[in-house]
Amino acid sequence: MEPPPGSVARLEHHNFVVDEDRCFGCAACVALCPVNALTLIDILVYVEEPSCTHCNLCIPACPVHALSIKNIEAV
Repeated sequence: MEPPPGSVARLEHHNFVVDEDRCFGCAACVALCPVNALTLIDILVYVEEPSCTHCNLCIPACPVHALSIKNIEAV
């Protein structure tokens, strides 16, 4: 699936990360995801990583800064 217009392409060797200690299930990110890669289960957001385009639309919408995209090679 192609990233939405104006977004960045999926970043190689990076994963979308949800900080489980911060996320409280407001679902602001879920509502903004153009590819439906985010799902709210109970009070936590889960990402379907292969579907995520790393478009970054959800990250600034999170009121508690629980979302990020991290380099998996740096860990």
